[in-house]
Amino acid sequence: MELCRARHNSKERRVDPQVVVGLLVDRGGFPLEIGCFEGNKAETLTILPIVAGFQERHQLSDLVVVADAGMLSGSNLKALDAAGLRFIVGSRVTKAPADLASHFRWHGDAFTDGQVIDTITPRVATKTAAQVNSDRKRAEPVWDPEVHEKSWRAVWAYSAKRAVRDGKTLTLQENRAKAVIAGEKTARTPRFVTIKNGSRSLDESSLARARQLVGLKGYVTNISASVMPAAEVIASYHELWHVEQSFRMSKTDLRARPMFHHTREAIEAHLTIVFAALALARYLQDQTGLSIRRLVQTLRPLRDVTISIAGQTITARAEIPPDIQTILKAATH
Repeated sequence: MELCRARHNSKERRVDPQVVVGLLVDRGGFPLEIGCFEGNKAETLTILPIVAGFQERHQLSDLVVVADAGMLSGSNLKALDAAGLRFIVGSRVTKAPADLASHFRWHGDAFTDGQVIDTITPRVATKTAAQVNSDRKRAEPVWDPEVHEKSWRAVWAYSAKRAVRDGKTLTLQENRAKAVIAGEKTARTPRFVTIKNGSRSLDESSLARARQLVGLKGYVTNISASVMPAAEVIASYHELWHVEQSFRMSKTDLRARPMFHHTREAIEAHLTIVFAALALARYLQDQTGLSIRRLVQTLRPLRDVTISIAGQTITARAEIPPDIQTILKAATH
């Protein structure tokens, strides 16, 4: 496989040849499938083959794909839906004003801690997209794939704890913007700063809109409420941290990158080793309750030493303390 030089595919802005790695894990982060593609492949051309291959091998007819807001594009969701896959993805908070237009009109900015609003969101952002969810009706529409062909189901949840965290973040961003406007800091134009006729000013309206949305988190899905209640949609998405943890383990602890191979066979061999190591690491974590880093640090000093001298072979075995014996017993249970 000749690797494609795709500068935009590297977050570190490297110009080295890039490959896209697809890693499928379960809701607990245990690896199920891995694959690699040329660096210029779009997400829809990498996700579907990985999922479809896993389905075919294990004869699974019903899967739910959970992903973060980075997957929230019309083409990605349409491709997943067309393939008969159910999905739950994070929504961007900027979509809240349109999705919750009815709530804002009839209830203002008021939300209660833990409040959940089950509504719909347009599949494609257009000027007429707001028509799918009219604020003239006080009751939120119940998503029906037969009725709402141009929409997906959207679940919005409010958290007082998240609101406090979001508020602190906005205050920091506001202070940074004011410092840049005052010339106290030199930086690229930060959020909430507008430039008109060469002068900078604070974008008060954008800041006010952002503060109106603190505490809100949205989720987009093609699973109807009769199949999966809103609380289960949210709970399923919150398991995503296990997935992200597995990706971090693959990249750092297991050194999936950087990759110094140039042929498909070598790349696939490298990824197979990483995949097997991730599966083993996840198993050990589940059995012992310890992180893989802690396990490595604890077990690495335990080494047997074999010495050959004067025709004799002497083996010195490491003494295993009781606490480490407990770990090894749990790992091999």
